[in-house]
Amino acid sequence: MGLDLSDTLVIGISATALFDLSEADKIFREKLEQDKETAIKEYREFMLRMEDEPLNDGTGIPLVEALLNLNKYKKAKEKSPLVEVVVMSRNSPETGIQVFNNIRKKNLSISRSAFTGGESVTDYLEAFDVDLFLTTNRDDAQKVRDANICAVALVKEPPSDMEKIPQGQVRIAFDGDAVIFDESSEIVYKAEGIQSFHENENSKQNDPMGEGPYANLLKKLSKLQDRLPFSVEYSPVRVAIVTARNAPAEMRVIKTLRTWGVYVDEIFFLGGVEKSKILRAFKAHIFFDDQDIHLDDTSNYIPSGKVLHNSDSVLKKEK
Repeated sequence: MGLDLSDTLVIGISATALFDLSEADKIFREKLEQDKETAIKEYREFMLRMEDEPLNDGTGIPLVEALLNLNKYKKAKEKSPLVEVVVMSRNSPETGIQVFNNIRKKNLSISRSAFTGGESVTDYLEAFDVDLFLTTNRDDAQKVRDANICAVALVKEPPSDMEKIPQGQVRIAFDGDAVIFDESSEIVYKAEGIQSFHENENSKQNDPMGEGPYANLLKKLSKLQDRLPFSVEYSPVRVAIVTARNAPAEMRVIKTLRTWGVYVDEIFFLGGVEKSKILRAFKAHIFFDDQDIHLDDTSNYIPSGKVLHNSDSVLKKEK
């Protein structure tokens, strides 16, 4: 019988989201313009030469380190870890040695991985019980989103001016509509304007919103908080929702979360205030949003991931 991970938060992360592999990727893409065989050959030779060299941190490192640190709170009688991280890469095991070496150098407690030798890693997400997949590959991210396999984010470049995050905590921030909640309210706003949106949300404040692509992840984080030896008010896991909503559209958010039985530490109803200012103050390990207009700014200071719309979404088609 396999390990039961139903109460474990499982993060799948591509090697390129964990470490900066942009130099190797550049070599491969440049040679690919000549032919695929040459690209694979020169990429392989480069990776073998570099296998003992250090790699710079990727966008996902702060979150991975903070989450893995929570496993120290696992109770002795519990078999499953609180958090599991799986590294997933299109590299072959041989060309992935540099990644394995750097995992060891950083003392990351990562024991599971999938190195698929050029094949897409997305087919293995369900097999590893992944709750959140962080990747730099847009096609992979879109495939996972369309199949609704798990929460998925296309990570931005690592921050150039990273905010100092409090030690011993995990701080995660989410946008609301089309991320935690479904996109129906945002479609009203886009189609009919702010006044109709406010009227719609106020009149439906007692009707729970539909679940968005990150609803299950939020619920899994709530389970993680329950396993920690702290009351939610003092938990090292802090969750924030940072939304452009404001009154009178705020009550529906709070009542929906109550219906789901989910505890959120902080909610910011900004109504036009810049998200990056709030997120710098919150000092998130990562922020998830569906709009580049916010992410292009926040990603300068906070690790950020874009939540893609489903391929047949009205929101995607209008872009």
